[in-house]
Amino acid sequence: MNYTHSIERKKTKKIKLGNIEIGGDAPIAVQTMTNTLTHNIDATLKQISEIENEGCDIVRVSIPDEASSKALKSIIPHIKIPLIADIHFHYKRALEAAENGAHCLRINPGNIGSKERVSEVIEAARQNNIPIRVGVNAGSLEKQILDKYKSPTSEALFESAKLNIQLLEDLNFDNFKISVKASNIFTSVESYQMLSNYCNYPLHLGITEAGSYFSGSIKSSIGLGMLLYQGIGDTIRVSLSDHPTQEVKVGFEMLKSLNLRDYGVTIISCPSCARQNFDVIETVKSVESQLSHIKKPITVSIIGCVVNGPGEATMTNIGITGGGKDTHMIYVDGEKSHRIHNENLVEYLVKTIEEKVNLIHQ
Repeated sequence: MNYTHSIERKKTKKIKLGNIEIGGDAPIAVQTMTNTLTHNIDATLKQISEIENEGCDIVRVSIPDEASSKALKSIIPHIKIPLIADIHFHYKRALEAAENGAHCLRINPGNIGSKERVSEVIEAARQNNIPIRVGVNAGSLEKQILDKYKSPTSEALFESAKLNIQLLEDLNFDNFKISVKASNIFTSVESYQMLSNYCNYPLHLGITEAGSYFSGSIKSSIGLGMLLYQGIGDTIRVSLSDHPTQEVKVGFEMLKSLNLRDYGVTIISCPSCARQNFDVIETVKSVESQLSHIKKPITVSIIGCVVNGPGEATMTNIGITGGGKDTHMIYVDGEKSHRIHNENLVEYLVKTIEEKVNLIHQ
C-alpha cells in the first residue's frame, strides 16, 4: 500500500547502460562504487556480489592502471549489473576499459588532458557503443575556470559542465550523462538546478565526499532529496566513508521516502514512549535485520500503543498495535485481522511479513 503523492520527474534523454535504461521514464538507478583494488579480481567480484545482493543497479570501479583495465575482462562476465570504468588523468585507461568490456566510461575532462585526448576517448566509446558519464567535480575543475571564479562555486561547476557538453556535442557525441558534484550541499543543489534548466541530458546526482555513514547519510539525504523532490535526477550515488552496500541501502531508502522506487520492507514505527505495550525499538531493529533479504516492496507499521497505531495500520500491508497485557492487534491491508496473545513478536512478525510478501508477489 502506498501514499498517493507522486513527484513529476523531468523527462531527460534516454540512454542505455548495459542492460538498463537511464533517463526518460526509466526508474531512477541506484549506483555505488567498489573500494577494492580492481586488479584484485577475487576481492572485486566478492564486493560486487555483495552490492548486487542489495539490489544495486550500477557499479563503478576505479581504473588507475593497466592491470585494472585488463582485469575487466575477468570481472564483467561474472557480474549481473552494468559496470562503469572510472578514469582519471590517464586517457589510455579509458581506451583500454572500452575495449575490455566496460558498459560506460566515467571521465572528468578537466583532468584527462587535451581536446585530442578527450576526442580519442569519445571515439572509443562510440566504437564500442557505450555511453560516457561526464563527472564535473568541485575538487578538480579546469584551471581557467578556477582562475575566473577563484573557488569552486556553483557557477564554476555549471560553466565547466557547459564547456564539456559543448565539447562532446562538437564531436557529434550525445550518448552521455553528466554530474556536477560538490561536498557542499548548496553548491551542488544550485549547480544541478542550473544544469537541469540548461540541458536535457540525464543527470547523475551525488554530494561528493559526504562523510561518514551517519553524517554523510543526512547530508546526502538533504541535498539529493531537494533535487529529487524537484524532479531532477536519473541516477544517484550516496558517497559514504563506509562499505558500498551501505551506500546502496541509503540510496534506496531515499528513493522510497519520495515514492520514487518501490523496494524492500518499509517500516513505519513510533519512537516509543511510556505508552508502549512492547519494546518497540528492539522489535523494529530485529524485524528489520531479519527481513533485510526481502527486496520486493511491502509496508509494515509497528506502533507501541493505540494512539496512532490504528491510523498508521490502515496505510500498510501489515500492521501491529500494542494493546496491553501481551495482547496486540494485527492489521492486514489496512483492516483489523486478529489479536495475538503472548506471541514472540519478532518471530511472529517476520513469519507474517514473509508470507504476505510471497502472497503479494507470487
